[in-house]
Amino acid sequence: MQSSILVTGGSGQLACALAAHADVIRVGRPDLDFDRPDTIDTVLRAHRPAIVVNAAAWTAVDAAESHMEEADRANHTGPARMAARCREMGSRFIHISTDYVFSGDKGSPYVESDPVDPRSVYGSTKAAGEQAVLAACPDSIILRTAWVYSPYNRNFVRTMIEAAARRPELRVVSDQIGNPTSADALADVIMHIIARIRDTGWRPEYAGIYHAAGEGSASWYELACAAIKAAARHGNPEPVIEPITTADWPTPAHRPHDARLDCTRLKQVFDCAPGPWRPEVERVVGELMARQQP
Repeated sequence: MQSSILVTGGSGQLACALAAHADVIRVGRPDLDFDRPDTIDTVLRAHRPAIVVNAAAWTAVDAAESHMEEADRANHTGPARMAARCREMGSRFIHISTDYVFSGDKGSPYVESDPVDPRSVYGSTKAAGEQAVLAACPDSIILRTAWVYSPYNRNFVRTMIEAAARRPELRVVSDQIGNPTSADALADVIMHIIARIRDTGWRPEYAGIYHAAGEGSASWYELACAAIKAAARHGNPEPVIEPITTADWPTPAHRPHDARLDCTRLKQVFDCAPGPWRPEVERVVGELMARQQP
């Protein structure tokens, strides 16, 4: 029987976190490239994994506005093809999605049954990808997450810490709210789900969409303050941080103002969820600062 776990997006934050948690096969460009769809078939047939975690995506939110076709291949048609191949091979498919499928106008945390209403190319392609994945492989599991940060690669927390070391003042948007999510905490959830599937066997109620984001909400300003204060305890400079509005920091892509996610269904079905974000920020920042020590 197949036993391996294949993770796409091989050098990304979540793939790195999963590799730190378990023995996984990581694949990415050039071996698997959504701009060359045939590579999807080649990789899956070569490894024939028991489980595929699709952590690959076009995540450059602003750039997606001017690269719609590339974003669509990475976030929509590519994952759909991957899901179809998994169904053919009998592999379980776990697909990572985003809070950007929502408009951010609800005024309270979103549940899985809320209608999607994306306002950006990134959000639209991810929403289309969700539906296409479920159409191609109805037994897929889709995890919507948000504001992912980690000690790996580029992310908001790391950017803020590095900026704090260079500049005496920073300006950070304070009127966008979401759920900061540690890549390690998300990896824990994924491995818990995989363990449950292996222990119990597949159950029809496992299929579908779940929200998997850090417990507790924050603005980008609050997240920046928490990260910079944590870094200051390790000797990093602590600049003045000025809260600003979205209007003060215009971007090509629309960002949801309040895309908080309710993770109740994940807890009910799999008895797991990412924990509170503040302790995770402390841990991640500590690891980042330790890496910078000579």
